[in-house]
Amino acid sequence: MKKHNGMRPQDVVILLKIIAKDDTEWIMKDIAYELGISNSEVSESLNRSVLAGLIASDKKRVMKSSLLEFLKFGLKYVYPQRPGALVRGVATAHSTLPLSEVIQSDEVYVWPYAEGTDRGFSIEPLHNNVPEAVLRDSLLHKLLALVDAIRLGNVREQKMAIVELEKHFD
Repeated sequence: MKKHNGMRPQDVVILLKIIAKDDTEWIMKDIAYELGISNSEVSESLNRSVLAGLIASDKKRVMKSSLLEFLKFGLKYVYPQRPGALVRGVATAHSTLPLSEVIQSDEVYVWPYAEGTDRGFSIEPLHNNVPEAVLRDSLLHKLLALVDAIRLGNVREQKMAIVELEKHFD
């Protein structure tokens, strides 16, 4: 059995991409291409996720309740985030849907991206290619923005993000 050296941030991105695919058939190279992550990185990530109990041994079915538990209770401690400098990028956390519909804030949070259309405080994405990947997949954008609301640590936004995430994990 392969040794587990801990989860990596891109593991969360890959698992959320699989959830975003819903019941659509996919193969590993599709995930790699759509996320801009190498095939070997995706393979290693899925192996880590199997060992962590976050995806079934067939590497096709995300263990949604386990992943949700990790996102609720562990994510903000393992991959914490604090806003950085003002930059151009892609909106995240409460600055985009669905939380932007219910949270009014003068602070805009973005993943830095030169071709982004928003300007706000930078939030380091869980993987460098997240901004580009979410522009091609609105559901992935929504899921990762909710995850960032949890990572940023504001209790009100965390609770709202968890409620929204639960809707996609049924």
